[in-house]
Parts: sequence; C-alpha cells; structure tokens
Amino acid sequence: MKNKLRSYQTDIDAYLAQCFLEDAPQKELFESMRYSLLAGGKRLRGALCLAFCELCGGKASDAMEFAAAVEMVHCYSLIHDDLPSMDNDDFRRGKPTNHRVYGEAKAILAGDGLLTAAFHRLSMARLPAERIVKAVSTLAFCAGELGMVGGQILDMDAEQRPCTAQDVYDIQSRKTGALICAACLLGVIAAGGTKEQEQAADQYARSLGLAFQIRDDILDVVGDAEKLGKATGADDKKNTFVRIYGVARCEEMVSEETEKAIESLRSFDAPEFLIAVAREMEKRDH
Repeated sequence: MKNKLRSYQTDIDAYLAQCFLEDAPQKELFESMRYSLLAGGKRLRGALCLAFCELCGGKASDAMEFAAAVEMVHCYSLIHDDLPSMDNDDFRRGKPTNHRVYGEAKAILAGDGLLTAAFHRLSMARLPAERIVKAVSTLAFCAGELGMVGGQILDMDAEQRPCTAQDVYDIQSRKTGALICAACLLGVIAAGGTKEQEQAADQYARSLGLAFQIRDDILDVVGDAEKLGKATGADDKKNTFVRIYGVARCEEMVSEETEKAIESLRSFDAPEFLIAVAREMEKRDH
C-alpha cells in the first residue's frame, strides 16, 4: 500500500510542479501558490481519486487533472484556514504558513488563485465532455456553500455556543468529509463508472472522512506537534468529537467508521489498496 501511495504521490507532485508559470508578471502570486501547493502532505485526496478511477476500470492518468484539482482546492482551503481572521496558525506541515511568508493579502489571493485554477484543470482533462461537466458540478458542490465552505462557517459559528453531537457531525461532514467525497467520486466519474459505483465510493468517503476527522480531533489532544507539523491544542475552544465523547470513545468511533468504509467496497474487485488506506488512516499519528 505504501509503495502504491508513494507512486501516486510522486505522479501528483510531478504534475502539480509544472502547473504554474514562473516568468509571468504576476510571478510572486505563482510563487505563493506553489509555496503551499508543493509543501508536502499525504496527497490523500488525489490518491483516492486515482485509485477509484483504476478500481472502476480506468487508468490513473485519465484522472490526473481531477486529482490535481482536488489537491488545489484542498490547498486553498488550508491557506485560508490558517489566516489571522480564521485559525491564525503560524505553521503548516512544519513550515511557516503562507501569510507569514507572503503577507495576508497575497495569501488570500494565492488561495483564490488555487481555487479557480482547480476548475481550469478540470476543463483540461482529456475525457468526454459529459464527464468533465459532471466533475465540475461535483467538485463545486462539495467545495462550496453546501460543502466545505458551508462547514467552515458552521465551525466558526459553533465557537460561540455549545454544540450537540449532531452539530459537530454537520460541521465535519462538510468541512472535512465533503472534499474527500469529491475526490472519490471524481475518480469514478473519470473512469465512466456506474451509479452503483458512485454510491459505494460516496459511502466509503463519508466513513473515511469521518474517521479521518475524529482522528484529527484525537491528535490535537494527544498528538506530537513535531510529527504533526503544527501546534497541538489548537481546538481547545472548539466543539470537537473529543470534547463531546472523550478520547477513548473517539478511538472506538474511528474503528467503527473504518469498518463501515471497508464494508462499502465489497462490490468492487481488488479493493485492497483502498482497504489498506482506511487501515492506515485509522492508526495514523500525523
């Protein structure tokens, strides 16, 4: 699994590295975009996109533009999330956050540039037009006001009041889960997969995304800041799964959601990589 994930990561990184010009008049914008986009990371979302494309009978190269688009949207969200007006973080993946290097205004524009560049990349895919249109619609839905952005505003509002478990789920299924859903669905779309395959991918993504977020909440309490590449305790004042359920119950919930994710793959042939990803995410420490 690690070798295959590393192969996906290498291919995605190579593609992203050549996406933006370096000699244009607005080269400082591109430098800022590249600074965050190429700062490392697991490339989990892009890898899920490529893996689901292959699982549904396509080639990974068919979905590369889609995978890059998801990674760009994810990166833009992190740049904006780190801003002083949001979480006000100084480090991301062990490096100074974008606004600490380029200033707040340029960081905002770098995020804006990555978001719009993502849809440009979708349009460049060498796939039937109907698949590209479906991909644009899917990513826009998952990243926008009904998905990730909607989750972000719910998260901000929740800081001002106590939340129920359902409130926290509503936040995280959008803020974190929606983009993971987009990644998996885009892989199926790139391959021309069936409706049943889309439904299975969606269920896998929802359970994986929930397990991923609960693990993040746990790591914010018990994780190693050096391994995480960012400060722990950042969510002390937020409504999280750990605040509601405690660490022990959250560990159980991560395992339960991981099993649901794996069960959703039963209709696919050879889903071993995606099963291994779920297992790896279940036990991750960074």
